[in-house]
Order: sequence, then structure tokens, then C-alpha cells
Amino acid sequence: PPPPPLFFFFFFFFFFFFFFFFFFFFFFFCCKNIFFKRVFLLQSARFKQFLTKVIVQFCSRPIRTLHGRTSFDVFPKFCLHHQKLKRNHHLSSLFSPAAFLTRGLFILCLAGNHCSVLALFSLFCKCRGENFCFKMRRLSLLFLLISPLVVINADEITEEDGVLVLTQDNFQGAIEKHDNILVEFYAPWCGHCKQLVPEYAKAAQSLASNGHDIKLAKVDATQHTTLAEQYGVRGYPTLKFFKKQSIIEYGGGRTSEDIVNWLLKKTGPPAKEFTSVEEIKKFIDDNKVVIAGLFKNADSDLAKAFNEIASKVDDLVFITATNADILSEYSVDDDTVTIFKKFDEGRVNYEGAAEEADLRKFLTTQSLPLVVEFNHETAQKIFGGEIKSHLLVFFSKAAGHYESHFEPVQTVAKDFREKVLFVTINTDEEDHQKILEFFGMNKEEVPSMRLIKLEEDMAKYKPPTPEISVDNVRTFVGDFLEGKLKQHLLSQPLPEDWDKTPVKTLVASNFDEVALDKSKHVLVEFYAPWCGHCKQLAPIYDKLAERFADRDDLLVAKMDATVNELEHTKITSFPTLKLYTKDENKVIDYNGERVLEAMAKFLESGGKDGGVPTSGQEETDEDDDQPKRDEL
Repeated sequence: PPPPPLFFFFFFFFFFFFFFFFFFFFFFFCCKNIFFKRVFLLQSARFKQFLTKVIVQFCSRPIRTLHGRTSFDVFPKFCLHHQKLKRNHHLSSLFSPAAFLTRGLFILCLAGNHCSVLALFSLFCKCRGENFCFKMRRLSLLFLLISPLVVINADEITEEDGVLVLTQDNFQGAIEKHDNILVEFYAPWCGHCKQLVPEYAKAAQSLASNGHDIKLAKVDATQHTTLAEQYGVRGYPTLKFFKKQSIIEYGGGRTSEDIVNWLLKKTGPPAKEFTSVEEIKKFIDDNKVVIAGLFKNADSDLAKAFNEIASKVDDLVFITATNADILSEYSVDDDTVTIFKKFDEGRVNYEGAAEEADLRKFLTTQSLPLVVEFNHETAQKIFGGEIKSHLLVFFSKAAGHYESHFEPVQTVAKDFREKVLFVTINTDEEDHQKILEFFGMNKEEVPSMRLIKLEEDMAKYKPPTPEISVDNVRTFVGDFLEGKLKQHLLSQPLPEDWDKTPVKTLVASNFDEVALDKSKHVLVEFYAPWCGHCKQLAPIYDKLAERFADRDDLLVAKMDATVNELEHTKITSFPTLKLYTKDENKVIDYNGERVLEAMAKFLESGGKDGGVPTSGQEETDEDDDQPKRDEL
């Protein structure tokens, strides 16, 4: 009997409904450039391509068996002409054509390969006839409707502790969706990245709980290398802030408070204005350090200098108020800038001139403790501050040095607050061993202290006595400021066999005697034991020394510049080759090719020939992705 009219009504109703539904998704996701993206479930493009090949081969096998003809020519791009697959005729008896089509459509939908879905369905319809086409129409439509939904899930962004997890597939969509998003490019093995994890998550949760429309996200740069290259990631962690898709390099600290304050500064006014006593008191209580501009006249010179600094300094929290009740609460009779802090004296007022430079130095120095403990949270403020002369005090917390030696250091720090920054370093930390090595120290010398000038080629100074007392610390710092101290230069002990090999070994103590000998040209390689380019140069350099071993007027030497320092020569990259000429001791840098003949020509000519790269070599260096030297 013919089907009732109501059946046709519902059939056509649902048919046109799904038809419209499908084309709506098709149009929308094509416009968003999402429809044909790689899916989240199967992120590997190679794996999807392989899967597509296998499914098409697998699904087309019973058709060839049942109809006695091959269907591979329909899919020339995806065929697998593998002999083992061609012998598996028994598979056709296990599944019906409909089962093959069902599996094929479903997996191809998961793989996001919509062209293969349509081609596979057309092939089956052609081979099975119109009756089969009619039977499978609704099934195919269902899978085609599922397909864009799978793609939707592919671009969904997961969260970990409030932090968005971005990939190659969803990165662009995330920065388009969110006007303000901070992205961390990290490496799973990076120690600094691991230390940042809890602070980063805490910052994300804090922003969300306070209703700020700012997102924090992260990208595994070791997995998504294309993104890392696209955004110039050269180290870990690298943080970039996307503000309406414009990129701003992150310049704040590594604590949750620093991250939140930096982001609020970038998305709001430089200084938040308060009109309520209760609100400003709560804000000050919630933050470790707050810079408050309390002005009766918002247009005064001091107010202008304050606002200018607030717009430029990202790692400090600035607030402002002109409300009479607030000024009365904090006993302000005239325009003033006040630092509220939860350490040292708790509150300090600026009493200098209304000059931007003076005010900025006051804020950056007074916002730090008298004695700062060095760690990954404070490193940016220590090295990025206004004061470039630092007294470093090396302590061991495990040995109880803090309890016995901290007070004398803090006492002296008050006398030199805006001249020298006092920093303590806990030598128990594994990461701090490199600092000890930089100063040529070991743990047996702790407790100890050193002075360093960051702005003058990292000049280092050692106290005459190691004892940490008020008098010794004050004398050491005072003599340093008066220019009475001589630089402390590192030097290895001179090896007994330093001149027994073709390449002579130099240390700081014998460098001038050998390299500045006016009777010969001396070529010196400044190297680092860990430098890869230095290791590549070593056999060539040995051959060069052997060639001129019998010459009295030519000498080839080397010096480990990581443990030997010279007052007249500063090395910033490895290897560095310098020729010290005879007679006048002129110093000539060698920048030519690191090949035997070129270096020999340079040495024999006294630096006149072969010291610079040829035009062809310059082009090669520019095109080479690998640097020719390792930076210090």
C-alpha cells in the first residue's frame, strides 16, 4: 500500500530542514575559514592524509570484488596500490556496502576531509544504483551535518587552571575573539616556565574573578614551532600581549601580582583614580607596593611628572586622588607622591623637585626593599632598575648565614640607598651556581660579597677582607663609590705546559707578557669550553699553529675567556680572534672565513690580508640561520 500523505509531509519537512541547516553551517564556517581547517581530534596532517588513503582503499575494496572492476581510478590521489591490501579479498564477505560507507563517511568526517566524503558517496551511488542512493540519502546527509560540528569541536579551546591552551589550529581564532589576551610561549622542559606556571594560573583566575575582560593563554612552542617562528620566539618563556591583535612585548615581572598589574596598566588608564576613602584603603591593603599621587591641583608640575612616569613604567602600580576626604585621611597638605609598601618603613613621601628624572629614580629605588633577595620574581626589577651599581651578598640559608649576617648588610644599605642596590643571593639554589661561577667563586667562600657595575662592561670588585660586618661593608662600598678600588679580574693558574704545544695557552696573568711581545705577531683565540663554534674551529686552529711552529716571529695562542679577564679587552661572543701585531702592538680583529689558508694569510701579513669576509662570504653569513658566534 502507498505510504500515507502525513509520511511525505514529515519526510519533506525534515529533508528541507536538514538541507537548510547544512548549507547554513557550510556558508558560515567557510566564511570564517574554519570549515577546511585541520581538526583538533586529528591534528597531524600526515596522519589524516594516511587515514584518508586507508579508508578509501578499505571502503572501495568490496565494490571491486562484487562488481569485478576496480574503483581506484576515481581516487587517483588517495589510492594505496599495496600488494598486501590487494590480496585481502576475504574482507568483502565480512561487511555490507552500507557498512563500508557508514564507516568511511564517519572516519572521513572526523578527519575533516569533506571532499573525500562527497567523492566516496558518489562512487557508492554510482556502483550500487539509484535504489541504493535513495536508501543512503538520509544517512549521508546526517554525516555531512555532523562534519561541520566535528570541525567546530576541533577549534574549541580548552583551559587549564583558567589559562587557555592554544594550538596551531585555534590560535588565530583566539586572538580574534579576545581583544586582550596575554600569550606565553613555553617549553615543557624549561625551568623558568615551570616556576611561572602557578603564578600565571593565579593571575588568570584573579582577572576572571574580578570581572576583567583579559585572557591568559599558553602555547607549547616546542610542539607548535610554526607559531614560535611566526612570532619570533627566541627563548622561554616568551610572553606577548595581543591588544586588538596588535602585539606588545610583555615587560612586567613574573609574579601573579606583577602580571595582573601590567595587564591592567595596558588596558586601562596609567593611574587609577579613586574618590572613596574605603576603596583606596582596600586597594592599598591588597597590593604589596602602591605609588599614590595625592594632589590638590591635578594640573601641577608634580602631577604632570607623575602622570608621565605612570604611562611609561609598567611594573609599578599607580593610583591618583584629588578627593578632599582622601587627602585628609592621609594628612596631605600639599601635592605629594607617596609610596605605600608592606616592608621597611611602610610609607615614604617624595620630597624632591617636580622633575621626571628625579621622581622616577625615587620611585624605582624606594619601591624595592633595602636589601633585595635575588630570584626569578625580582630579577627584572634588579637588572632593569635605575641603579646599576650592585652589592651582591652571597649567603646560604641552609647554613644560617641570613640570621647571622643580614643585619649588618641592612644597616649599611640605609646609608647608600639611592647609590648602590644591595642584593642577597642564596647559594643553595641550583640556578644560582652560574652566578658563583661568573664571579670565579665556589660555595666554600660563602658568605662573601662582591660589587659589580652593570653599565661599565660588568666590572667586578672584591673586598680586601671576606668578613661581613658593618665596618667592612661600609668601607667596601664607600671606597667603591670614591673610585679607590681596582677591578677584580679572574685568572686561572698558569699551566706548567702552557707553551709545550703548538697552540700556546694563555691566562690573565701571562697574557700581556706573551700577546704584547713586540718581537712577533700573536694571534689569540678567545674561546668558551661550551661553545660549539669554538669546537668546530679547534682542529683548524691546531693545524694553523703547526704550520708556523718553527717561526720565531709568529705565535698562535688561545685563552678561555670565561675564567680569564683582561682590563683592556672585553669579550662578548665566541670565538673571537684578535691579532696583536709586533712593534706597535696594534690589535686587529679577524672576521674572515675560518679556514686554514685564509687565517694563515691573515697571520703572515700581519693582519693586512684576509681579515675581512669576501662579498660572497658575507652573503652566505646573512643567509645562514645559524650564528657564526655564540653570544656570552
